[in-house]
Amino acid sequence: MEFGIITGNVVCTVKDEKIQGRKLLLVQPVDDNLKPTSAPQVGIDSVGAGEGEVVLFVKGSSARMTDATENRPVDCTVMGIVDYIEKEGKVIFRKTK
Repeated sequence: MEFGIITGNVVCTVKDEKIQGRKLLLVQPVDDNLKPTSAPQVGIDSVGAGEGEVVLFVKGSSARMTDATENRPVDCTVMGIVDYIEKEGKVIFRKTK
């Protein structure tokens, strides 16, 4: 699992039938200090995440292990929305309401 920040949505009017009706998100991978680490990824949303949220995402074969992505042509899945990150006894991120 990796941390990411949702930076947008990806809209495809034509796509494989196995991902029809699935929301695609633009995920910026970040480290545990929320600094970008690599190029953005396109991922399937399995948890209802939205722009600006800090999330957990998986890539590769793990991306096909959720109910929303099983047996689908997926290489990146957003599978958790982060409430807070605690590091060395200090909260370094907390989701605002």
